[in-house]
Amino acid sequence: MAKDVAGDAPARPRSNKSRRRRGGGDAVFGAIDLGTNNCRMLMARRAGRSFRVVDAYSRIVRLGEGLTHSGALSEPAMDRAIEALKVCSDRLAKRRASKIRAIATEACRAAANGEAFLERAREATGLPLELISAEEEARLAVQGSLDLLDEGLDAALVIDIGGGSTELCWVDLAEWRRRGGFESGGRPPMRAWSSMPLGVVTLSERFDEPDGDEARAAWYAEMKAFAAKALKPPRGARRMRPVFDEGRAHLVGTSGTVTSVAGVHLNLSRYVRDKVDGLWMTTAEARAACARLAAADAKGRAKEGCIGEDRADLVLAGCAIYEAVMDAWPSEKVRIGDRGLREGMLLNLMRKKRRRGRRGGRGPQKGEA
Repeated sequence: MAKDVAGDAPARPRSNKSRRRRGGGDAVFGAIDLGTNNCRMLMARRAGRSFRVVDAYSRIVRLGEGLTHSGALSEPAMDRAIEALKVCSDRLAKRRASKIRAIATEACRAAANGEAFLERAREATGLPLELISAEEEARLAVQGSLDLLDEGLDAALVIDIGGGSTELCWVDLAEWRRRGGFESGGRPPMRAWSSMPLGVVTLSERFDEPDGDEARAAWYAEMKAFAAKALKPPRGARRMRPVFDEGRAHLVGTSGTVTSVAGVHLNLSRYVRDKVDGLWMTTAEARAACARLAAADAKGRAKEGCIGEDRADLVLAGCAIYEAVMDAWPSEKVRIGDRGLREGMLLNLMRKKRRRGRRGGRGPQKGEA
């Protein structure tokens, strides 16, 4: 069953002074993220260095359904996505959004007819849809999560488990701290990034869930092993290994998988964003919640307040990826963020242009930033 949500919630706590500066006539900015599983939109007004949400929309469209086997987007999936995009377009027009960015990610990158679909969607909706690279997707995930980073530690790994791929970004918090951290308004240095061509949809389509507790446990272990093999940290990430080994790093999770696991950990009868966004968990708690889900069949998982029928068949693939990352990059803590690419796009749209100064050191290399 499709879901949509709307609300007016702050992205970050702000002072009374910044609230006074926010006028009712301020420009509205819009961001759309068309992923492998969901179509999401966010509209907001600038509020200091952050923003205040004025409208939000999310619908499960399963654009990448069957893509693993066929190599192409199906007609029903494309129709569902276009209908959701039309809703976004109408809402943007109603709010008179002055600046808009609309992106498509892994499903359209991987599909043989991805570009053709985007052209069709542009004509049907009038939206300026663009296909972004995996690297930009990783950067946007970091940009949308800046206030989740603990400046008291020296590194963070930002994890974005999508429907079709998983983006990982290794961030240098020690250097960011030296530059003034969050309050400086600057971005933390990304030392490396990688994109794993596995997400909740693509992994679940590779492994059919069996019946029976014993068979399901073996199936889940097989998915974890498959995800672990797909993790290939780039050179820049390997140089940060000592920071993780010494306990001076933390994880940041920004995806639906991570927020759902957090909701299960909190025993929420229904998902409450304010209880999940910004939550600190231990990785042991995250693993325990994953184990709780893995011990249940699809009907049992659907009864969880933060899972439901829409995610019951996909959440364990996400948990397998999540646990594979925690195995590969041990950390005591993980920060949970109910945010991602849309928030990164909005902050970039609102960002005041600066003159680029000269920067020392070598330029970015493949797999590094």
